[in-house]
Amino acid sequence: MTIKVVAKHYVKPEKIEDYIGLSKELVKETLKEEGCIEYGLYQDLKNPLILTMIEEWEDNNSLGRHFNSEHFKEIVPLMANLCEKETEINVYNKIV
Repeated sequence: MTIKVVAKHYVKPEKIEDYIGLSKELVKETLKEEGCIEYGLYQDLKNPLILTMIEEWEDNNSLGRHFNSEHFKEIVPLMANLCEKETEINVYNKIV
């Protein structure tokens, strides 16, 4: 059963380019992970300060390995420092 993750980030206006730069590295490394089906950063059309990571994983174990990967542990805390407020994360099981 696949897992979909939607992680919505509210980035500080002056930090957008830094955030995108870190995201490029995170996406590049994550796409190499076993169990990663899709992983990309999307920008809200109405509010360019909202950047959302949309991910798809083969299963919960794959997602767990991602959270424990070296690149995740290194890059994500740096990205968090560029945000105005806490990230909103929703995790979904595919039903149909």
